[in-house]
Amino acid sequence: MEKSVFGELYEIIVGIDNIRDCEFFFDDLCTKKEVEQMAQRVKAAKLLLEGKTYNQVIAETDISSATLSRVSRCVQYGKGYVRVLGRPKSSSDKK
Repeated sequence: MEKSVFGELYEIIVGIDNIRDCEFFFDDLCTKKEVEQMAQRVKAAKLLLEGKTYNQVIAETDISSATLSRVSRCVQYGKGYVRVLGRPKSSSDKK
């Protein structure tokens, strides 16, 4: 069975073994704006996982409220952000 186009892309990304090659690959694969938006979403997810409020995240990332809402839903109900970036801090961790 032939690999899915997504699977092939993910295998390529996982196979990149240094930041410089990763940067070159993403520079060729995506526009500068697309990479910037992905980086902004990762930063927003990290801040949400640290317990920051929407207003704090928007102030630090300049992300739109619509995009932040999507990132927040993925942090709460998705699998990727939490699996890769870590678990959100509980209210008892914020002391």
